[in-house]
Amino acid sequence: MTRIAYLSYSTAEYDGRTLRMARSAIEAGYDVVVYARWQKGLPFEEQAAGYRIVRVPAIPELAIPGRRGNARRRVASARRRQAALEAAADVAAERATGRSSHPPGPIAAATSPGRDGWVPDRLRGTPVGRPLRAIKGVVHGVRKAVADPLLLFPLRPMGWAAALDDVAEPADIWHGMWAGSLPALERLRRRLGGHTVYDSRDVYMRSRGFERMGPWKAPFAALERRWATSADAVLTVNDAYADLLADQFDIERPPVVRNTPERYTRPDPPPDRIRQALALGADTRIVLYQGGLLTERGIEQGMDAILEVPDAVLALMGMGSSRDALRERGSSARYRDKVRFLDPVTPDELLDWTASSDVMLMAIQPTSVNHRYTTPQKLWEALAAGVPVVASDLPGMADVVNEVGAGALVDPTDPHDIARGIRAILDAPAAERLAMRERTWRSGQDRYNWESQVDTLFALYRRLLGDAQG
Repeated sequence: MTRIAYLSYSTAEYDGRTLRMARSAIEAGYDVVVYARWQKGLPFEEQAAGYRIVRVPAIPELAIPGRRGNARRRVASARRRQAALEAAADVAAERATGRSSHPPGPIAAATSPGRDGWVPDRLRGTPVGRPLRAIKGVVHGVRKAVADPLLLFPLRPMGWAAALDDVAEPADIWHGMWAGSLPALERLRRRLGGHTVYDSRDVYMRSRGFERMGPWKAPFAALERRWATSADAVLTVNDAYADLLADQFDIERPPVVRNTPERYTRPDPPPDRIRQALALGADTRIVLYQGGLLTERGIEQGMDAILEVPDAVLALMGMGSSRDALRERGSSARYRDKVRFLDPVTPDELLDWTASSDVMLMAIQPTSVNHRYTTPQKLWEALAAGVPVVASDLPGMADVVNEVGAGALVDPTDPHDIARGIRAILDAPAAERLAMRERTWRSGQDRYNWESQVDTLFALYRRLLGDAQG
C-alpha cells in the first residue's frame, strides 16, 4: 500500500491541516503516518483515526557534531520518564475505573529570572559598570539578531530531522509542513527514498523576525531556497503566496490547497459553548480570537478595542509564547470584566466553539509581507461556522471578506477602528446580522471548504507517484 508520511513540525494536537490531510488520505486508500514534535507530557507514539502519530523532540544539539551523544542520551532519558508516567497513569486508571487513560497534558516548566551576571552588584552604577552594561547590550542585540534565528532555523529543525532517524520508516511521499520540515524532507528522502512535498504555509523569509534582519538574512534565505528547490514539489495555501514563492525560489507557480475546514453542519439548536464555559449571560456579546497567542496578531489592540464595545467580551482561545503575558495583562482591573481566556480545543471541536461567537477577530498587524498576504486558518473557520469577521484591511484577507461580504475591514493598528468594526456588526439590525451570518456560512458550504481543495492535493500525489513508477 502506498504510504504518505506527514511531517507536522508541531505537536500535531492542533494542526488541523495535517490532520485533515491524514484523514482524507486514509479515506483515499493510502497508508498514513504523522511525524510530529514531542513535548513533555505527550506520548511519543499514539494511534489516531486509522494512522499513527509518532513524536520526537527537536533538540538543536542533535544538529551539532560533538554534541549528539549527549543529546541522544537526553532523548532516551525523556522516553524512559514518559514511559513511566504512562505506566503510572494506566495503573491509576485501572484502579479507579477499570479503563485506561492518557497521561496528563503538557506541564510548563517553572522558571525564575536569572541574575545579571554581566555586571556584579558592587560595580553597578560605577564607571566600570556602565561600559559593561553597554557591552552587554551590544552582545544581546547580536544574539537576538543572529543566534535566536539560527536556533529557530535551521538548528532546531535539523535536530528534529536527526531525531527522526531513529523512528522513521520508508514512505512513498514525505509531505512536510512549514519551513521547519525542510531539513527532514531532504534527509529522509536521501536515507529512505520516496518523493518530497514542501507545504509552505507561510512565506517564511518574509515573516516577522526574518524580514527585519537586513543583511543577516541572506544565508538563512539561501539555505531555505536550497532545501525548498530540492523538494519534488512545493505547495502553498493561497494565490498570493504562490506568486511570491514562485519568484522567491525561481520555480513554477506552486499549486494552491487552501487551509479550509470540512463543510460544517450547524447544530440545532446552535452551539453556545463560550457563554456556558465562561458563565456569561445570554445578552453578553462574544468577540472571539482563536489561534496562536503571539505578538503581532492584534491581540493587544483587540483588548483595548473591546473596552469601547458595550455588553461585549473578548474571548482569547489558544496557546503560544505570549499567553502568560496576555493573561497577566488581562487580569488587571482595566480588562478583568472584558477579556476572558479559554484553553485551546482540538480541530474536531473547534467549529462548534467558533459558531458560539458573534464576531471573529483577526487584526493581524501589517508588520511583514507574510502578514500582508496571509489568509489565516481562522478566516476559513469563521466562514465555515457562519460567523462574521473583523479583519485587517490587508490584501490577503480583504479580498475574501469583500467577496463574501463577511464582515468589516479595519486598520489593525488602531484600537478605535477595531472597535468601530466590531460595533458595526454587533449593532446592526437583527435581520442584517442574520443575513451576514447566512452568506458567510453559505460561502463555506459552496466554495471555501476542504472538499473543494482535496482533489488538488491528490492530483499532486498522483503526479509524483506516476513519476516514481515511470
